[in-house]
Amino acid sequence: MSLQKWLTELDAIPGVAGDEERVAAYLRENLLDVVDEHQSDALGNQFFIKKGSDPDLKIMLCAHMDEIGFIVSYIDEKGFVWFHPVGGHDSRMVINQVLDIHTDKGVVKGVTGAKPSHIVTAEEAKLAIPLSELYVDVGTASREETEALGVTVGDFVTFSREGQFLNGGKVFTGKAVDDRSGCAVMLEVMKRLAGKQLTASVYAVGSVQEEVGMRGAGPAAFAVQPDVALALDVALTGGTPKIEEKMIPLTLGGGPVILFYEWVTDNWAGSSVPKKLTRKLVQTAEENHIPYQRGVYLNCVTDTYSISLAGKGTVAGCISVPSRYIHSATGLVHLDDLENAVQLLVAFIESFRQKW
Repeated sequence: MSLQKWLTELDAIPGVAGDEERVAAYLRENLLDVVDEHQSDALGNQFFIKKGSDPDLKIMLCAHMDEIGFIVSYIDEKGFVWFHPVGGHDSRMVINQVLDIHTDKGVVKGVTGAKPSHIVTAEEAKLAIPLSELYVDVGTASREETEALGVTVGDFVTFSREGQFLNGGKVFTGKAVDDRSGCAVMLEVMKRLAGKQLTASVYAVGSVQEEVGMRGAGPAAFAVQPDVALALDVALTGGTPKIEEKMIPLTLGGGPVILFYEWVTDNWAGSSVPKKLTRKLVQTAEENHIPYQRGVYLNCVTDTYSISLAGKGTVAGCISVPSRYIHSATGLVHLDDLENAVQLLVAFIESFRQKW
């Protein structure tokens, strides 16, 4: 039942990019007793190290601790709180939400407001409301009242939503399954490796600021200089109405996704994962009868990209948990996919005995 616990508790923790300290504290609380060493760096990346018999052979796992959210940019004279996005958002998903503003005095709750439908024009009704036109109503009548609650410019904001397994099944929905799913997988992998004799040293990294440009994973990989690195993230998943199978053939419950290729055309960022790595991951899955899926994406990018460029370059890939409704308050994952990701990673690590 560990994965259910890790996923539920991790999802509940607020941790917008730049404010990952509480997630880091949770990982430390649950991992320090099963690793040989812990380190952190100036950015806030967390390194949990299990030493192998060959100190020169290193595998790095990397799950980003941050979630998308918002940041307070202005408080107007009537007390309404305006905000900017932190990470990529679909503005259609932000209206009519309850939000938590994380202040030095504690959490302040508010709702995202807009015109009532009664006075929306026919043209406005056809459009998503831009994020720049949304605000948070915290129930005050002046700037002074809002500031008295503790709200200040620069406070981070998250969706206010309790994660849950739907209808007693294996499907979990939460505000931050991207990427607390990866964190839960990484945590469980390290738990299962405890007490095992490995050839390679395993560096489990909780990275920061993935959602704002994959900023933490590159410096983390530069510090570790691993022989192989695997980002642990979520994957765009289809199988729902209005999404053609050709567009997104990945399915919920179909197994973890082995990344082959990712690319964002607009900024020329992405990864073509070395064939020697994907071949080994596929071989490991098939030999151990672990279901898996193949990931080929456009307009998506993970920490794989920044890791691969670190130092002299790193053989980097990604194992992802399929997720519906990515980058919204209602991300959705299947427990079996997390379990199979754990099994694949444990088997891969145990089989890694020499440099490539």
